[in-house]
Amino acid sequence: MSDSTSIVTAPITDVHVIVRNGQEILLSQRGGSYGHGQWHLPSGKLELQGNETAAEPASGKVERRNETPAEAASRELREETGLDADPETMTLRHTVIHHQGDGTPDRLGFFFETTKYAGDVVNREPDKCLALRWFAEHNLPDNLIPYPAVGLNGSLTQPGGLSYHGWPEH
Repeated sequence: MSDSTSIVTAPITDVHVIVRNGQEILLSQRGGSYGHGQWHLPSGKLELQGNETAAEPASGKVERRNETPAEAASRELREETGLDADPETMTLRHTVIHHQGDGTPDRLGFFFETTKYAGDVVNREPDKCLALRWFAEHNLPDNLIPYPAVGLNGSLTQPGGLSYHGWPEH
């Protein structure tokens, strides 16, 4: 038996939203340091009680959330694009396990699709997003961030499937 201790870190849970308008898909162009200038889906992290805190409300009290992945997808969509979608109308299309390989926790990505939403597309996070743009499903940009690209491609070609990205080879 070894004296060394190994620490297992839970994966970060991400949600990604495929917003469809007919044959078009809404993408966001990254403005932050990670993936600057590359395209990806509206996305974010699942907020769990005791794990992450939601934005501080006007009352000044910090709220904690314990949301489902579909609720997180709906929240992230609203926060980033101004579009409202009921979590009940979102369909889970694909799941990706992403190994970062740099010592940071792996990521578990749920890729949801919605065609039912209200509102107009508005860039509500201009500090993180350079642009929001509709792309034809058959003419997506080449410069997609690789991890979300795996989930988007899987959603289009293997709905309901599971993909591994960056996973070490045996």
